[in-house]
Amino acid sequence: MSDWDTVTVLKKRAPKASVMKSEQAINAARRQGAAIDTQLKWGAGSNKQHVTTKNTAKLDRETEELKHETISLDVGRLIQQGRQSKGMSQKELATKINEKPQIITDYEAGKGIPNNLILGKIERAIGIKLRGKDKGKPMQPPGNKN
Repeated sequence: MSDWDTVTVLKKRAPKASVMKSEQAINAARRQGAAIDTQLKWGAGSNKQHVTTKNTAKLDRETEELKHETISLDVGRLIQQGRQSKGMSQKELATKINEKPQIITDYEAGKGIPNNLILGKIERAIGIKLRGKDKGKPMQPPGNKN
């Protein structure tokens, strides 16, 4: 009943990935002449979640060719005049538009980086146009478009 010509091959389980990456496994593969591929992963083993890109670093240095665009001084003066005509301080205007007082200070000094959302809020709060061709003119109430 037994067949002496048949051969039964028992297979071992494939090694786990962590075992295959060990120094011993790599050396054994080298001795056998197997192809080994190694890669160095960038930032591996470090806790770098927020990394600045090269372009951000260039902008932070602010060289001659890469400068942040700032608000013009005439827009800053318009904000200041409109705020004073309404009898508001910088802090009151900032509270009214839900922004920090430092933003109003920067915009009036001409140092702020223009943001259309903030400019729109300031326009509505002081009632003066700050963008477009009719800067400095009073804004029309909503619904009165001529």
